[in-house]
Amino acid sequence: MSDKKEPRRGLGRGLSALMSDVDIQPTQSAEETTPKTPDRLVPIEKLVPNKDQPRRSFTPEQLQELSDSIRTKGIIQPIIVRPAPAEDGQYEIVAGERRWRAAQLAQLHEVPVLIRELSDQETLEIAIIENIQRADLNAIEEAAGYKQLMYRFGHTQEKIAEALGKSRSHIANLLRLLNLPDGVQEHVRNGELSAGHARTLVTARDPDRMAEEIMRKKLSVRQAEALLRAETQPPQRKAPAASYEMDKDADTKALEGDISAALGMKVSIAHAPGKESGKLTISYESFEELDSLCMILSATR
Repeated sequence: MSDKKEPRRGLGRGLSALMSDVDIQPTQSAEETTPKTPDRLVPIEKLVPNKDQPRRSFTPEQLQELSDSIRTKGIIQPIIVRPAPAEDGQYEIVAGERRWRAAQLAQLHEVPVLIRELSDQETLEIAIIENIQRADLNAIEEAAGYKQLMYRFGHTQEKIAEALGKSRSHIANLLRLLNLPDGVQEHVRNGELSAGHARTLVTARDPDRMAEEIMRKKLSVRQAEALLRAETQPPQRKAPAASYEMDKDADTKALEGDISAALGMKVSIAHAPGKESGKLTISYESFEELDSLCMILSATR
């Protein structure tokens, strides 16, 4: 058996190559962005949306605002397309579906396009990159895009985080939101719940009921976290007369300190006198700390 390890696969043709096609400049306004010369003008009915487009929500107000701008100034950035895989003479939208929809509202007959030969993987990556860089995706759509990159193309959380300039904990926390009930996810898509609220609901016993309470009472994320703690923490019991804490020997306390320093979290060891069994308790204060603990435990397997 060869000892050589296969090189880890990057994202598509590389982030820089993909970004050069999309040419995203999120810090500039539309008027300040230098237009790219389109390959051609294509009849608007020749374009078809990408079924794997991570963005699902197109609010009528935002579309109308963009449509008014297009009617006045035209489409500044051409729409990125590729030849439609299953339809001759058609082009599949890679980046710019919102511009295409707004152009229809503006009653344009043709739209400027940049035609690129792209694989399914590159098409998805560009769509995700464009939307994330423009901050247009809600948390559920962003998480669904990451999930597609992982399960369809075999990317790891670390590789996605590195390529898109995100932290691994950001990717992991968003992916957890996909475990929420469909109703709660829909509230996030509609903007009724923030990503912070949704992260709080991941560990709730009844996420649907708690989501309704958060929305009804208009709770902040901090208030939602306090509500979750009140629901999940067991009622306080009266402390037993005999406490192991007072009986801990110097070695046990030193071991607690060593483990706590290694993990960066509070650690408590409860070891019953005269017995070999006991309990090790690790306390975390945020989902980021829990994610770090999971990474440490996974690395030791």
